[in-house]
Amino acid sequence: MSVRMSYQRLKALRLDNSVTMRALHILPAYSAYQKTYSLLQRSQRWSREELAAYQMQALSRLLDHAYENVPYYRRVFRDQGLVPGDVQTPGDLNRLPFLTRDDLQKNLPDLKARNYPESAFEYVTTGGSTGIPVGFYYERGASRAREWAFMKTQWDRVGYRFTDRCVVLRGYVVGSQKTGTYWKRALLGRWLIMSSHHMTEETMPAYIDRIRRFKPRFIQGYPSTAAILARYMEEHDIEPFPTVKAVLCGSENLYPWQRDLIREAFGCRVFSWYGNSEQTVLAGECEESTRYHVFPEYGIVELIGRDGRPVEGPGETGEVVTTNLTNFVCPLIRYRTMDAAVLGNAPCSCGRAYPLLEKVEGRLQEFIVTKDRRLIPMTAVNMHSGVFDNVAQFQFYQKREGEVLLRIVKRPRYTEEDTAWILRELGEKFEGDVDVTIRFVAKIPRTRLGKYQFLIQDLPLDRWGISEDEKEWRTESG
Repeated sequence: MSVRMSYQRLKALRLDNSVTMRALHILPAYSAYQKTYSLLQRSQRWSREELAAYQMQALSRLLDHAYENVPYYRRVFRDQGLVPGDVQTPGDLNRLPFLTRDDLQKNLPDLKARNYPESAFEYVTTGGSTGIPVGFYYERGASRAREWAFMKTQWDRVGYRFTDRCVVLRGYVVGSQKTGTYWKRALLGRWLIMSSHHMTEETMPAYIDRIRRFKPRFIQGYPSTAAILARYMEEHDIEPFPTVKAVLCGSENLYPWQRDLIREAFGCRVFSWYGNSEQTVLAGECEESTRYHVFPEYGIVELIGRDGRPVEGPGETGEVVTTNLTNFVCPLIRYRTMDAAVLGNAPCSCGRAYPLLEKVEGRLQEFIVTKDRRLIPMTAVNMHSGVFDNVAQFQFYQKREGEVLLRIVKRPRYTEEDTAWILRELGEKFEGDVDVTIRFVAKIPRTRLGKYQFLIQDLPLDRWGISEDEKEWRTESG
């Protein structure tokens, strides 16, 4: 049934009641999608001044709404001696305090807008990749539709169409060893959802055969799962899939070594985007560069240094602090994402006047701390080299400054020479400031969402430091 069908037309049809009700739920979602997608088709070509005007108008609406209808923000404004009119530009947001994950959890009931019915709230939780699981609310029937409009706009840049076939490798558990089938069709057969939990040396030939017969135009996946497939193809001299135009990577940080590996194995563009489950930030690459274009229609992004002040210029690293402009049922204003990114230098040759992030370094929990308390991002640790040819899986673990444990799952041909080579290369990468111990394990477990966590960081990095009394921090970009 077409989602374009009017309410009156649906009522006129004497359909089974359950089918009618499902269709009636689709209509508001389609409306939210269509309205957002239509806006983005226009706004992506607006000037910087037009985007700034739109963003400020959206921010004013959000702040007025939060002040009038959200108890938590009414208290925040009163505690600061402010009213929404005191925020005249996005830069004035620094007059409001940050919203931390702890604040969100402690005040969640008071973050619900009182002018929405209970049926409008959809409770959602993150996967807790930073060690702090977080719960919050989407607007039922609208938030996910708006998100899809933004995602479709991003994917338009590499030619994605609704009718395209797409393989999905994003943490799903599908099938079982009993059946030997680890995939299923979805979206009227256009998507082939494949289990990332059964990707082994034994099953990989079946995966590759199924993908080749499915003839997808795109592969969508976590960078870690796409890299597993790419690594197998590279090691076994398997030709790229001729129909695949691009690999769409998201929901994890895309490390440079993963990008290189995937691009070489698949022989096509690797397209990455950055966002979070809280829906406070969304940014993606464009047709012409690998820099992340921040959607100003989606939210306001600040990059904040450890002193709580904005970073000064392009090339500077800061924590990503975000304000969502579309979710009014549970507003998140100046939300600390615990992600780190590098400020880009606009404009981009694609012509969009969007703010740019040169790169996303990852979660603050994805930094290794040296003996002299420098922070080295995992993006600087290149794992796509001959030194790791005989390693099936790896994972770093840090509990003490200047020390890391490297867990390794060996391949059959692994020898002591590989151990010496790995230690030598990491010693050069860490400039002698991190002692590395290798431990061999049979398996490295995934997170409950099916992701591989390349670093388990047990040091308190959530406030850009190693301890509360630390006064300086430096970042080594590698």
